[in-house]
Amino acid sequence: MTITKRVTFMAKDGCENDLHDLLKMMVIPSKAEKGCLNYNIYSYKNNPKKFMAVETWENEDALNGHKTSPHYKIYKKYAPQYTADKYTDDLDYMVTL
Repeated sequence: MTITKRVTFMAKDGCENDLHDLLKMMVIPSKAEKGCLNYNIYSYKNNPKKFMAVETWENEDALNGHKTSPHYKIYKKYAPQYTADKYTDDLDYMVTL
């Protein structure tokens, strides 16, 4: 069963560029991970402090593997100093083709 998450980030004042760069560095190595079906980061055109990650993993093992990757460890180390708020939503497909 696939796992899809939407993670929303709000940057601290003055940390927009730092959070942007940190999140951006996650995309390429995450997409290369075994079990990653989708991994994209979005910035909001109307709010430079707001970012969203949408990620889909083949299963819980793939997601857990992601959480042990070197790039995820870097993200976890630096994200708190740049992030004012963060929340995660678990998503389900309404229609699959």
